[in-house]
Amino acid sequence: MVLLSFSSGLPLGLVWIAIPDWMRDIGVDLRLVGLFTLAQAPWTFKMLWSPFMDRYRLPWLDRRRGWIALTQLCLCLCVLLLAGAGDEPDTPWVVFALALAIAFAGASQDIVLDAYAVDVLRPEEQGVAVGARIAVYRAAMYVAGGLSITFAASWSWPLVNAMLAASFLPLAIVTVLAPEPEEKAPEPRTLRDAVWLPFLGLLARHRALEILAFVVCYKLADNLAGALVRPFLHDMGYDAVDRGAAIATVGLAATLSGTFLGGALSTFLGLGHALWIFGFLQIFSNLGYVWVSLSPVDRVLMYSAVAFESLTSGMGTGAFSVLLLRITQRRFSATQYALFSSLFALPRLAAGPLAGYIVHALGWTVFFWISIVAGVPGMLLLGRFVPLGTREPSFPVELPRRRQPLRAFDLAALAAVGALAGGALGAAVAATLAGFEASGGGFDLWAGWQALVEPRGVEEWIRTFGVVVFALFSGLFTAAAVAAKRGAGAEGA
Repeated sequence: MVLLSFSSGLPLGLVWIAIPDWMRDIGVDLRLVGLFTLAQAPWTFKMLWSPFMDRYRLPWLDRRRGWIALTQLCLCLCVLLLAGAGDEPDTPWVVFALALAIAFAGASQDIVLDAYAVDVLRPEEQGVAVGARIAVYRAAMYVAGGLSITFAASWSWPLVNAMLAASFLPLAIVTVLAPEPEEKAPEPRTLRDAVWLPFLGLLARHRALEILAFVVCYKLADNLAGALVRPFLHDMGYDAVDRGAAIATVGLAATLSGTFLGGALSTFLGLGHALWIFGFLQIFSNLGYVWVSLSPVDRVLMYSAVAFESLTSGMGTGAFSVLLLRITQRRFSATQYALFSSLFALPRLAAGPLAGYIVHALGWTVFFWISIVAGVPGMLLLGRFVPLGTREPSFPVELPRRRQPLRAFDLAALAAVGALAGGALGAAVAATLAGFEASGGGFDLWAGWQALVEPRGVEEWIRTFGVVVFALFSGLFTAAAVAAKRGAGAEGA
């Protein structure tokens, strides 16, 4: 699992960091470079095709490793084609298309790698494996997104991309040699079951809605504080050398160490204790940034604050990732884990715009105090299903009293109501954020709604598509929640 995590981190580093830097370096228009960031979309929407990978198996290896091997070969081919684009491509859109293909293959690989981790790791192995996985994943991102830029400056992008493509081949051999799960869960019988039953099984768990809310809220304080660290240090008077060393060196090392420690200590301390301890630490580590905001330039203080916040953030991520493995059902591990990871990414997605406007209105010191308060809901929710003092929480599936099942028409009506409510909420949030962006410094809600209803640019179309997807999942979630409470899905746990 640790070795395969290197294969998982390479595509994201290449698409997220290296390719935009490469395009800007050869003189591609900044607006077009900005559009290249949209190639990350498959990682956000990967839950859309995860049921397909739960339902169907390929004719080689087993249900998970067959898909892993195929995605690795696709990544090798796509990155090799990227090498064939040359050092200064005449048509940047070809590079964008290849970046999107790499992102799709990379997101698909992540779906089945996470599912394989759920299937193959024993409970006593999960902590150490999760910590090491995330550390190696981030190291691979650094290789593909940091070292590749440095080496391309000395050599060439075709050579660097060819080397990255070749690195997937030994990892494909690791996939072939990797063990099969000791206990094989039954596959969904139909594609409909692969889409519907994961929701039912998830929502049949005790306190399911609170667990889902916790998934969203646990890292909220950490996501808010970390969203604008670079601009914060700039505004506090630290130069580019200090900022680069703090984030790229001290912060990265502390995050990798914290993630490994967080996963390993989750086994030693017990997952329940780890979630409580690391949750408090990652919230109150933001006090370091409060102190920095109130002090004159003090490099020792700044480096200490960044290191401690990054360390505790990594520890929280390590323990939280073990939790996700524990609450994911093996039969639907691809779909459920993809859903959890998407929920986990929501606060990080919204943190940047939200943080920017809070800082603009209230200043850095108040902002970091607010980020500390934002961590309280997550800890309150944790207390609901992991009471303080619980070493190893259990997540049983409730067996509700059987009641008359709803008709298909009734479920469809509930789904429609849920979709309308979710769509309205998602549209309101998206229009508000777009209103800030469209105003050029003020706030124009009407312009935000216009950008949402009548999208023109690619970014506006992506935002509108995201609202539609959120509405669809809200409808599916509403119908599944009601069905699960009436006993559906318990037998599929």
